[in-house]
Amino acid sequence: MERIRSNDQMAMAEVFDRYGGLVYSVALRVLKEPDQAEDVMQDIFFQLWKGTGSYREGRGSLGAWLAVVARNRAIDSLRRKKPTDSVEDVVLPAKTDLASESERNLMIEKVRVVMKGLTPEQQSLVELAFFEGMSHSEIAAKTGDALGTVKTRIRTALMTLRKGVQG
Repeated sequence: MERIRSNDQMAMAEVFDRYGGLVYSVALRVLKEPDQAEDVMQDIFFQLWKGTGSYREGRGSLGAWLAVVARNRAIDSLRRKKPTDSVEDVVLPAKTDLASESERNLMIEKVRVVMKGLTPEQQSLVELAFFEGMSHSEIAAKTGDALGTVKTRIRTALMTLRKGVQG
């Protein structure tokens, strides 16, 4: 974005190459007319080039911001074109299964709660094994504990996690 603000045409070309398809497809899903979707896409990238956009780094990805802007601009275009049609009738399919995502988030929260109930030693071993990808032998070498001890502690922690998550 810094390069675009300094009128670097190559930076703008890179952003267009990376996100042009996304912006166009979002607009096309809403408008269902390729010419109008292209117009929306051009408006959005022109706005980005001129620096009149409201994108703020640190508040989300550029791709997500462009997708939301494309959707909103396309809906605005529909409103101007067909004021008698309800915008609520426009259906945008979600790529993610919200039910599965919700279940996944609940499971993650359960794991976090159960992890807090483990001893600090068990927490550390589970984190080394599953979040840092260390093998049991590497963990034993790092902690100075016997390999059998490391395996037993990890197995006990995993059984506790399983019981806590399922129960």
